[in-house]
Parts: sequence; C-alpha cells; structure tokens
Amino acid sequence: MASAAEQLAQNMNFSALSKATDLKKRIWFTLGALIIYRLGTYIPLPGIDPETFRQIYSSQSGGVLDMFNAFSGGALERMTIFALNIFPYISASIIMQLMTAIVPSIEAMKKEGEAGRKKINQYTRYGTVLLASVQAYGIAVGLEAAGASGFGSAVIDPGMFFRISTVITLTGGTVFLMWLGEQITQRGIGNGISLIIFSGIVANLPLALAEAFSLGQSNGIVAVIILAVPFIIAGIVACERAHRRVIVQYPKRQVGNKIFGGDSSHLPIKLNVSGVIPAIFASSLLLMPLSAANLSGAGGPEWLTWVTANLGRGSVLYLTAYSLLIAFFAFFYTGIVFNTEETADNLKKHGGFIPGIRPGANTAAFLERIINRLTVVGASYLVAVCLLPELLITEFNVPFYFGGTSLLIVVSVTMDTVGQIHSHLVAHQYEGLIKKSKLKGRRG
Repeated sequence: MASAAEQLAQNMNFSALSKATDLKKRIWFTLGALIIYRLGTYIPLPGIDPETFRQIYSSQSGGVLDMFNAFSGGALERMTIFALNIFPYISASIIMQLMTAIVPSIEAMKKEGEAGRKKINQYTRYGTVLLASVQAYGIAVGLEAAGASGFGSAVIDPGMFFRISTVITLTGGTVFLMWLGEQITQRGIGNGISLIIFSGIVANLPLALAEAFSLGQSNGIVAVIILAVPFIIAGIVACERAHRRVIVQYPKRQVGNKIFGGDSSHLPIKLNVSGVIPAIFASSLLLMPLSAANLSGAGGPEWLTWVTANLGRGSVLYLTAYSLLIAFFAFFYTGIVFNTEETADNLKKHGGFIPGIRPGANTAAFLERIINRLTVVGASYLVAVCLLPELLITEFNVPFYFGGTSLLIVVSVTMDTVGQIHSHLVAHQYEGLIKKSKLKGRRG
C-alpha cells in the first residue's frame, strides 16, 4: 500500500489536478472566499474620518499596532469592518479549551462525540460575539479619545450612536469571518481560520519586501537578515516535518487454519504536535490590550498607560510573556490533540503493543514521556523562531512580515494546505484505479 501511494505521488502532475473535479471546486471556493475577505478589508467603518485616522495611526504605529495590522491584512490601518479580524474567535476558542480542561461538565460534553463537539462550538460562537462586542466598544471609546492627540477627532459625530454602530459593525465583521472560515474548512481546502490570517499576512508582503530592500541598501545588517530568511524557512520546514516513530507490533493470531497479524507498524509523533496554534494564541492574547492602549493614546485609562509603558513590543516583559505563553500553549494544545491514555487503549483494543512495554497504563506512561520530551524541544523551537526575529525587528527596524511569527504562520499554513491538496489528489487517483478495475471485472 505504501509503495503504491509513493508511486501515485510521483506520477501526480497538473493533468491529475485537471481531472480532480471536486478538488478544483474546493480550490475555487477557497480562493473566492479569500477574495471576499480581502474586499471587506477595504470597506471603512461608518462614522470615521479616514484621513484623520490615518494620521493618528501613523503617529502611534511602529510597535504592536503594526503586528496586529499585519495579521488583519491592513484592516486596522484603514479601520474597516474587519478591523477586529478573527482574533475574538481565537480568544473564545482558547477560553473554551481551558474550560474543557478545568470544568468537569464541559469535559464530559467533549466526550459525547459529535453532539458534544457541536455544543462546544456553539458556546465558542457565543463567546466570540461577547468578546468582539467588548473589544469593539473599547475601540469606539479609544477612537473618540484619540482626538486629544492633536490631529483632531477621527470620529465625525462622537456619541452613543457611534459606539453602538461601531459595536454592531465590528462584531458583525468578526462573526462573518468566523462563518467564512468554517465554510472554507468544510467546503474548501485547508483550515479556514488559519488561511484568513495567512492571506492577511501575504497580502501586504510585496510592500514589506520593497520596504525591506530599501532598508537593506542603507543598512547592511538588514540585508543579512533578509538573506537569512530562506534558511529560517528551511529550518521551519525541517522542524515541522520532523517526527519520532514509535514501533508498534501486532501479534499473530490463528483463525481456523489461517494465521493473521504478526505485522509491525509505527506510530508517528511530530516534534511540534501543536503546529502554529501556540504562536497564534499567544499573539492574540497580547495584541488586544496593547492595541487598545495604543489606539486610546493619552486619553485612555491609567492601566492602559501602564500597559503601553511596560508591555510594549520589544520590552523585557513583552518578550518574557510572549515566550511563556507560547510554551504554555505548546504543552496545553499537545495534551488536547494527543491523548496518551486514549491512544494506549486503542492500541490495546486492536491487539497492538510497543515492544518491551506492557499494554495499558505502562504504554500510556511511555507515550507520555515521549510526548513531554518532544514538546520541550518543540516549544523551544517555537520560542526561538518567534522570539529571536522579534529582537532583530526591534533592534534593526525590520518589517514585521519577516518576523518569526509571521514566517511560521505562512510556512505552516502553506505546508498544511499543500498536504491536503496532495491527499485529495491521491484519493482521486485511487478512485480512478478502483473504477478501472471494476470496469475490467465486468468485461471479464
């Protein structure tokens, strides 16, 4: 079976893609959905003076706002209906996953299967609406307070009506993106939420390249960093593809006069099981309070002023919090994705065992040790990839698009999407071989 799959993979080309009708429909649907998202990033928020806001944003940019603006595909810089992007949904997902590990009733709901998953998804949507409403109201208040910056008010008619319309518009934009991402996942190709963030980063990449090359002409260090980007990408690809193979043996069993089993297989465990999720989760948690602090400027609350002073991008506290959050989510999400006890039970039910390890609790403990060691290495790799470029960006003013977080998201999402396309092509070619064999059988 493996050799057949390898042969199919070698024979795949554009002609195979042209024959895969379902895959083409999925790709076109994904591209159409992402185009709709990009168009929405240019629809301005009602009641905003674009020119005044552009001046206010320019005076506050250069820090965390650039990071949030990169993830939103420039929607924040233009203050459009998608300014909040998909981050309230990501924050709600984080909260629900934490609740799953803490609250027994939600944990029991998760074990109910498909019905429980639907309930948890519904609660996540409710949480998204709540978080988006709170954040949208904070942005509305911050925009009104930003008028004290000396550029004039960015809001044409401040007041409760503007705040209510802003909350409705921004919350509606986030809910629409949440729905669009789910549609891409179900009817398109790849993970919809990740592709929305990916398209936002890639959309402004040409402008970032031009800016980086202009900086490289005047700063040799920047040029060296730009040249190092392909090697960083190669390192990310190598680490994302790295995995540990745990040998699994299946005993021989006799049924009548025939002997079955006796085969050996392997259980692949990735070095970075959590993927790009820890970087996205950590960024989303740090971005919201910092963005509110930057937008409100001097007119904001005292605690936001403290946040700006002590948790600004490049500060020791910011880098420490960012590293700890990435490491935490790497372990947390790995524990959710790879359940060692469930894996050990499945192996035991199917008669499989790891050589030298007794089935059941001992197998679960053995897999737990492997997962913990791999996650330590994987979390260290994530922290290094996301943190070291942050130091270079802060020190040498390199555009954020060449930072570790953005590169990690772009490379990981690209690999995942290409992998799904490859799987669809393999499945399509297998279906073609089965149909041909059935036709030959009927003729015979």
